[in-house]
Amino acid sequence: MTVSPSPAGRLCRRSLSHARVRLPRFDPAEVAAGIVHIGLGAFVRAHVAAFNDEAMEATGDLSWGIAGVSLRSAEQKNRLVPQDCLYTAVERGPDGARARILGSLTAALHAPGDGEALAAALAAPATRIVSLTITEKGYCHDPASGRLRPDHPDIRADLERGGTPATAPGLIVEALAARRSAGVAPFTVLCCDNLPSNGRVTRQVVSDYAALKDDALAAWIEAEVAFPSTMVDRIVPAVTDEVVAEASELVGLRDAAPVLHEPFRQWVIEDRFSAGRPRWDLAGAQMVSDVEPFELMKLRMLNGTHSAMAYLGTLAGVETVSAAITDPDIGPFVDALWREEIIPTVPPPPGTDLPAYARQLRQRYENPGVRHLTAQIAMDGSQKLPQRILAPVRDRLVAGKDFARLALIVAAFLRHAQGTADDGRPLKISDPFAPLLQAAAGRAVDGPDYVRQATAIGPIFGDLGTADAFVAAVTAAYLDMSTAGTGATLRRLRDTVTPR
Repeated sequence: MTVSPSPAGRLCRRSLSHARVRLPRFDPAEVAAGIVHIGLGAFVRAHVAAFNDEAMEATGDLSWGIAGVSLRSAEQKNRLVPQDCLYTAVERGPDGARARILGSLTAALHAPGDGEALAAALAAPATRIVSLTITEKGYCHDPASGRLRPDHPDIRADLERGGTPATAPGLIVEALAARRSAGVAPFTVLCCDNLPSNGRVTRQVVSDYAALKDDALAAWIEAEVAFPSTMVDRIVPAVTDEVVAEASELVGLRDAAPVLHEPFRQWVIEDRFSAGRPRWDLAGAQMVSDVEPFELMKLRMLNGTHSAMAYLGTLAGVETVSAAITDPDIGPFVDALWREEIIPTVPPPPGTDLPAYARQLRQRYENPGVRHLTAQIAMDGSQKLPQRILAPVRDRLVAGKDFARLALIVAAFLRHAQGTADDGRPLKISDPFAPLLQAAAGRAVDGPDYVRQATAIGPIFGDLGTADAFVAAVTAAYLDMSTAGTGATLRRLRDTVTPR
């Protein structure tokens, strides 16, 4: 795509008046940081920042800007700082694309290189919320138990060295310790990642880290710091060169840091903040006393089927969610998975029709404007499966109900971990437990032995590795996929499994 020439050049505050799309209804230069957000990826900028812009537009309170922090790569800082942290959000629906400029972001910091500025931002009394989108693996925890892993190499390194911590738990604990020593009230810690009871898990991880340093600090955190739970929902694919070109074409200015998202969005937030919050409710966020029913629904019905399409799709050579849901084998499998094995394990949130929610999800998946890669979703599966797939497996086991489809997803995850698709193509594996899974495959004498060894990895499977019915079901699915391939296995399952 050719970008139309513009005398204004690159997107920034000086060139903002030349933009051809919707602008913030406030002056971005007047925004002050009240939030430090750790994990400056596409999702926070497409979802949280959009709500934040609209809340500031509705109230005129510009004290709730967001200072964004990248923990590892300086790429986002390098893209955003020359643009005064302005960027384009491109919304793609079935009818085409539209764009807007977002202005909530006040800073883009790189933790390893901006340690002093980051420490100052976290310690500032004006910072009343520290929020997180660091993906499941960023919590350095055991997904099966929800506890911090003190043996995690990044946690060990943070505890042993001085300077700016490299992990989010380390940064948060160090900042809270500094505020406690200075007599500054603590900030609220707001997790926006796909974790079950994410506020409780974040509290546990932070408290566990603090206890490794100072029991009194850990007790103070437990007593004084709010950790609300949230449920976030918006599909935000990875940004490609095509998206960068499209954003620049829409805006009429060069933008090196756009984001792409679907039209749908939902944010459910436990309304428990120790030092105030933006009026996100005026932008459509649902402020509730209990997030868990919404979270469980989304984790199992959306994230669970995303994982299903990710592993089945990558093995079968299906590259995107929209292609997977319209695939003649994978699409019917997802429909049956919702109907027979997932919805029966989900207590509906107030006023929610779960079959209607599944139909809405299907329509979102079919959106051809959002190229959501199955390979992207397949990353870090060991951190995702416990809550998305293994939790409903446990519920089905207790109820004495069939879980053949859920078992097939686990088998697909184990096949994917071996790094080869059905047609022999190599798969790129990105998972913190990949070495353990690959070691199990290397030691195994056959397929059933690999399944036995892999399901015995406690941080992923907990006690399910000792459940004979689970291991047997996964083994049967694994052998079917190994011999017949993904498509044939899905067709056989569709023809033979009787709901009960």
